[in-house]
Amino acid sequence: MKQLPLTKQQLIAAMISLSLGSVAQAALTINGSADTGSSARMSWGGADSLSEARNIMYTSSGSAIKKVDNGFGTTNITNTTSFGSSNNTNSNRYNTTYRGAFGSSDMIPISTDSRSVAVIDAETGESIYEKDADIARPMASITKVMTAMVVLDAGLDMREEITLDPEDFVGPKRASSNLKSGDRMNRAEILLMALMKSENPAAKSLARNYPGGYDAFMRAMNRKARDLGMNTAFFGDPTGLDKRNVASSNDLVKMVRAAGNYDVIRRFSTTKSYDFFVSNYSSGNRTYKANNTSSLVRDGSYPIGISKTGFINEAGRCVVMETRVNNRPAIIVILGANSSATRWGDAKNILNSLATRRTV
Repeated sequence: MKQLPLTKQQLIAAMISLSLGSVAQAALTINGSADTGSSARMSWGGADSLSEARNIMYTSSGSAIKKVDNGFGTTNITNTTSFGSSNNTNSNRYNTTYRGAFGSSDMIPISTDSRSVAVIDAETGESIYEKDADIARPMASITKVMTAMVVLDAGLDMREEITLDPEDFVGPKRASSNLKSGDRMNRAEILLMALMKSENPAAKSLARNYPGGYDAFMRAMNRKARDLGMNTAFFGDPTGLDKRNVASSNDLVKMVRAAGNYDVIRRFSTTKSYDFFVSNYSSGNRTYKANNTSSLVRDGSYPIGISKTGFINEAGRCVVMETRVNNRPAIIVILGANSSATRWGDAKNILNSLATRRTV
């Protein structure tokens, strides 16, 4: 069945459910309504709904998650819907029931053309492919994954309306945008726009509307990186336009793994398309039809649970992904591809190699 676009009303209703913890919204789907029978496949499939994110996004303390495990292979990660399972409402931990690993400890037999690559078994932490994975490199819009985590950690009202200011369009580089100063959307829509469409003014506005303002947000980003053990990482802005935003591929694995604790990031980063209704007093209201920046997400041929692309000249073409192949989770980081064809060629090469790798 063809998936329907998520409407603004559905998004607002879902985020109200997140905020209030309403069980009544449990049937709400991302790409359709409960009465259409259509269901989103935004995490790992199954009867997932955006409202399931409420248990990790808003706890009694108001924080998005209680704690994040910096290592691999343990069971103390807060996540009520690990890898998209919808049958774990009484659990706040990853259900580490997978057995074995991606074959032996040898690297997968591939070659890649991107400058830096890391492929990790997300359950055990086993490195199954590396290429210059400990060298810090510019990450471009991969930055927005950290931006989203810091926003969600603050437990802010996702229904609050935010107006884009002229300063949201000023950054270290000139970048194209379909947004305008004066555009108004709620925080949930702006977060979706930052993760799915990688709109830079959206990410900037999220930082500007953080408690304590933009500078406090940047401090929180770098503090979060340190807490996750990302020793090579530095964040100079929330969009990724700043070439000073750097991290090694292995450190970005840690960031993606932490992002797996946020069901909202899972669903928003893998949304294929969304029609935004944008209000603007000066220029009038309009519909902004947006598609995911990842061709793999749009195509839907591969199981992708988290996705974020990035590009500036200094970074090259980049992508981070969480996938599940042969019923096992893996994290893929690709930095410094010299073209989109190289980036996606390396990604498909890795995914296809994982699919044919014997599990033990």
